[in-house]
Amino acid sequence: MAFLLRVELPDVPGSLGALATALGAAGADIEAIEIVEHGVDGRAVDDVLLELPSDVLPDMVVSACQKLEGMNVLWISRYTAGANLHLDLEAVESLTEAPESAIGRLVELVPVVFRSDWALLAERREDVVVATEGTSAAPGVDGICDAWVPAHRPTRLAGPTGVESWESALLIGVPVGSPDRVLVAGRRGGPDYLDSEVARLAHLAALAASIVASVEPAGT
Repeated sequence: MAFLLRVELPDVPGSLGALATALGAAGADIEAIEIVEHGVDGRAVDDVLLELPSDVLPDMVVSACQKLEGMNVLWISRYTAGANLHLDLEAVESLTEAPESAIGRLVELVPVVFRSDWALLAERREDVVVATEGTSAAPGVDGICDAWVPAHRPTRLAGPTGVESWESALLIGVPVGSPDRVLVAGRRGGPDYLDSEVARLAHLAALAASIVASVEPAGT
């Protein structure tokens, strides 16, 4: 069974090796490791894709990590996106395969690339803001999108209070070629979106908009 572990650790030689040793001793099989953020206050944040046998519980993995000095498990959850991590360069390659639909393709890729539950594209059309594209798990957004558009810069967003489908939701939004077109991604229950993740998503959104613009007829 695949799990994704996000762990904060000292950004010093030997930390990653100690983590790998602890995970192996707990019975976890490491499939891939991706550095999410490093060099911030002497700390690093890594995502580790794990395969756990049926007799190894996530709590056992967390306990093994927490015994290491300076290690802090931020999050562990089932990982249903597949058996490997999709890096940003793989996403860029996918966007360029069909330039005219690069923005829609990015919406599809966001849940995998950014470990999110869903993504959607909110656009202002005349005086109405609507969700024009979205992944299957995206919740209903009627009457909510107005608070997200326009977006002049990448930002963390607030969902509605008192609505069960939005409880514990963590959201980010980035403009896609225009403040009136915003890509929104959401996680339920964490972890928080890091500044580096917000910046990465903004970069990919700008790239997708640029790719689409490069193939659109002049004047459209």
